[in-house]
Formats: sequence, structure tokens, C-alpha cells
Amino acid sequence: MKPFMSQLKPVSVRLISASLLTLALCGTAYAQQSGLPINAAASVNGTIITNDMVEQGIKVALAQGQKDSPELRKAVIEKYIEVLLLSQQAEKDGLANSEKANSQLTMIRQNYLADLELSTFMAQNPISDADVQAEYNKQVSSLGPQGLIVEYKISDIAVASEADAQAALNRIKKGEAFDKVAKSISLAPNKAQGGAAGWVQPGQVPPQISAVLVNLGKGQTSAPIQLQQGWYLVKLEDKKSTKPPTFEQAKPAIRAGIAQRKQFEFISGIAKNSKIVVQ
Repeated sequence: MKPFMSQLKPVSVRLISASLLTLALCGTAYAQQSGLPINAAASVNGTIITNDMVEQGIKVALAQGQKDSPELRKAVIEKYIEVLLLSQQAEKDGLANSEKANSQLTMIRQNYLADLELSTFMAQNPISDADVQAEYNKQVSSLGPQGLIVEYKISDIAVASEADAQAALNRIKKGEAFDKVAKSISLAPNKAQGGAAGWVQPGQVPPQISAVLVNLGKGQTSAPIQLQQGWYLVKLEDKKSTKPPTFEQAKPAIRAGIAQRKQFEFISGIAKNSKIVVQ
């Protein structure tokens, strides 16, 4: 079970560049001598900046905490103009056909198409409130008769071999503090914190650890546990039980979890039917 769970700040040139690339892929529009086309916000040497592109830039700015205003629209247009001026100059300077430019443009196009494919898939396979409710019910029912979430405060020591783990355990059994041993030999990033890993739920740690963790008493240290990346000692510092969140409280996290699972399954299906070679 997964656990419950200027007037414009610089608009990302990367995002705007992606929009400009999309425009280029769709075909460049040119300003008429009599004036700009209906859907044009501006023109730079004949290349159109459409109102749709400006709206996209405004959405990015709003997501960054900006407030919608005429000044914001003006700032977004000015940023697009700046990007177009620089990109056109890069063309004149012969930079557009460089290996670096081609590589970056390919990545921008691939990232855009990947995001578009995922968003299209999710739009065609929406997550209903019934799906979220069913997942919530499933998670609550798995908590047992008391309906409580059990959390464990743990510390751990990671070493390369079983012999190293047993040697560390022997030091602890002789009275040496767990955190001192962790600081001296652990290979994990939390070494500096004496192996402290904070509060976790069984579903947040590998099954080999959760199977041991639920049977440890407060203050106890486990026997060496083998994982793919090495050997571990786990100490149970504390334990507590809490009520699960209400459906309304849990709904955003559950919906996000379902979306992540659906996207993973979708990508896995594509990969299964593809030829993938890794150096």
C-alpha cells in the first residue's frame, strides 16, 4: 500500500523557446504589409507572435505567482520579442545548424511531444471521483480492525557486506551508541545525522525492512538485512499510531498517486512493445 499522503519575473526562456519551436513546426506566419493578422500580438522581422503564444506565456507567469494584468501581458510580449530577436540573430550568425543547437532543439521537441502524449492519454483516460473513492476505501480497509496508521521513527546503518554489518552490530551490542557507529562507518547519506531517517510507514521502506521493522521493540536494533544495494541495520527509535485522513483530505494525494500509476503503466506498455538498447 502506498502511504497516504522587471514587472515580470523572468519567464523561462526554455518554455518560450519551446513555444517558438512549436510555431516553427506548424509553419511560420508572416505579417501582412497592411498590418498584423487577427491572432497576432506582435511581429519581429515578419515572424508572428500569436495571441495564443502570449496566453501560454501568461499561464506560465501565473503559475510562478504573478498576477494577471495589462502590464503582465506587455512584459510577456516583450520577452517573446527578445527571444525572437536573439534566435533570429543566432540564425544569421550560423549557430542554428551547430551540433549543440540541433541537439537542444531535438530535446525540446521530444520533451514537448512527450508531455503532449501524456496529457492526451490522461485526458482520454480521466480519473473519476469513484476511482479515487475506491482507492481510499482500499487503503483504509488495509489498516486493520483499529483503522490506524502506524508510523515508525527509525535510524539505519548501510554497509557493503554482511561481515561489516555484523561487526557494526557487535559494537552496538557491546554498548556503543548506534548514532556513533553510524557516523563512523555508514555509507548512507544520513551518516552525518547518525543514521536518523525520521518517521516512516511500512509502505515507504523496502519490504525486507518493513517485515523486520514491525516486529522490533522500541530501542531495538535489527539483525543485518540484505538489500540489493548493500546490508542494513535498522534501529526503532519510536512508534506511534494516528488516524487516517478523511476522504476530502486524502483526495488530492490519492488522485495524484492514481495518475502516477496510470502513467507508469502506459509508459511500460509502450516500452514492452519497443526495442530498447542501452550501452
